[in-house]
Amino acid sequence: AYAPQEAQGMTFSEAGPVPAQGNIAQQIFMYTAFTAGMVKDGLPVVNADGTPKWRFAPSPHGVYWKDGMKLGYQDVGSWTLMKSTPDDRAKAAWLYAQFVTSKTVDVKKSHVGLTFIRESTIQDKSFTERAAKLGGLIEFYRSPARVQWSPTGTNVPDYPKLAQLWWQAIGDASSGAKTAQEAMDSLCAEQEKVMGRIEKSGVQGDIGPKMAEEHDLAYWNADAVKKGNLAPQLKIENEKEKPITINYDELVKSWQK
Repeated sequence: AYAPQEAQGMTFSEAGPVPAQGNIAQQIFMYTAFTAGMVKDGLPVVNADGTPKWRFAPSPHGVYWKDGMKLGYQDVGSWTLMKSTPDDRAKAAWLYAQFVTSKTVDVKKSHVGLTFIRESTIQDKSFTERAAKLGGLIEFYRSPARVQWSPTGTNVPDYPKLAQLWWQAIGDASSGAKTAQEAMDSLCAEQEKVMGRIEKSGVQGDIGPKMAEEHDLAYWNADAVKKGNLAPQLKIENEKEKPITINYDELVKSWQK
């Protein structure tokens, strides 16, 4: 109801640069990797003095969120050296990885790409000087609020096989072909088939998926309560409580406290 019609057919990389064009009011989900494209002089979303007309805000949450749960995630960057890579090339890649992630190089790289991997870079005085032009990004990264974001976990056993399943489910839900619940149920069933096959193959050894016996929601909720876990929860009757908007400046101050 609130997105331009063409958004339905956009890929991730096509949608990413759209906010910088100045014709939308809000982006509900934003990768910081697209920030560099939103801070260039002369853009419709940048003031004449170089300050942004936009602000970053951390993810809101709904009625099922409990203190201690995550509010978002980020890809923090990692290096994978394949076992099949010849030794001389693996050694070269290892040296290059050390160079790229070294402190001096990382500060420059972070100014260009605005994606962070080092605490020392986030705290660098050059980012203190630039913070006003980055719409809250630096204040957020320097705050305790960032621990509510999770890094990318190691618990996705086969990303390519599973990713194609969730993109299909997203398509079915956003097109209206399935309700959100139907799409999630279908996604769950299809992902369990893939992970079951990985488990049976033994290809991932003791770090591969281990499928549990199937039980209903009440069983898993009781299990979560017993173990002190926060999910899954039972359905809440009123899933749409009255929303509360937090003043942005007050939010930033709370990070600094």
